[in-house]
Amino acid sequence: MLLTGGQVVVNALKEEGVDLVFGYPGGMALPLYDCLYDSGITHILTRHEQGAVHAADGYARLSGKVGVCISTSGPGATNLVSGIANAYIDSVPMVCITCQVVTSVLGKDSFQEADISGITTPITKHNFMVKDKDTLSQTIAEAFYIARTGRPGPVVVDIPKDIFTQEIWYDYPKNIHMKGYKPLGAGNADEVSRVADALAAAQRPLIMIGGGTVLAESRQAVLDLLQKTGAPLVSTLMGLSLIERDHPQHLGMIGMHGTFAANMAACQCDMLLALGCRFSDRVTGLISKFAPTAKIAHFDIDPSEINKIVRPRFRVLGDLRWSLPLLAEKAQEGHFGEWLTQCQAWA
Repeated sequence: MLLTGGQVVVNALKEEGVDLVFGYPGGMALPLYDCLYDSGITHILTRHEQGAVHAADGYARLSGKVGVCISTSGPGATNLVSGIANAYIDSVPMVCITCQVVTSVLGKDSFQEADISGITTPITKHNFMVKDKDTLSQTIAEAFYIARTGRPGPVVVDIPKDIFTQEIWYDYPKNIHMKGYKPLGAGNADEVSRVADALAAAQRPLIMIGGGTVLAESRQAVLDLLQKTGAPLVSTLMGLSLIERDHPQHLGMIGMHGTFAANMAACQCDMLLALGCRFSDRVTGLISKFAPTAKIAHFDIDPSEINKIVRPRFRVLGDLRWSLPLLAEKAQEGHFGEWLTQCQAWA
């Protein structure tokens, strides 16, 4: 069916299950806002674009859905930058629709024009500039697919004002296959087996959970691992919501702002299971003194995180939804009572 570009965007949002967006309108965004008005999608009007992007970020973290925010061109779009960077660092799924000046004046320093694609390239998982109206549906479908799959992250879709007003044949793609983007799922089971064997030989193991365990909804797998191994657990800031702080094996947050017990355990452990962590400087401090006696096993979905900051003895690449239940299954019953008692004494 024939729709305007604005109607295409609204219908695409509905196809993706979006029922709530955050935004602040401006001249280039008005044709899209006209279509939003009676769409049934709830729009939260913020007092500033930065409020919209941080609200979309928070909504995504809490709901598990892709957060969506909308801005106009130029200063409206650039006001999103801090929130986009925040979502990128914390792997938050988000789609930012930025409305751009009309295609006929692109690149001519027209009123409120800014190269938001260029500006956000270092702080987005991907971004798009829609110049052909016939690619609009496909582009939005790909944006949501990229934002929510693999290691999640923010995606910017920049759409010129005239695209919103042109008539477009609407046919929303149901399946996305992108040549250059293949998110990891299951990995190599032998990598998990090697970690399980090393864990069985350890005397003072420590489990460290990061934001990846929350994104992968790995609570039960981590609880199974704790119960089976009896090993103590520490958390980065991003992993704190996964396991209750009063769990007897939970030593608290690790790092600069962490607990004495968590940091002492990291200094004394002989094996560190790092699950969905990126080893930020707030966690590690001086790298040469971080877990100095430990064999480190790094579980992550993003290959670029492996060896980026620390050099692990073992790596397990793949979705934690696959690797952690498998590790819990392969792990041997632990006999670390003396070690856990020492950690609890520190606590």
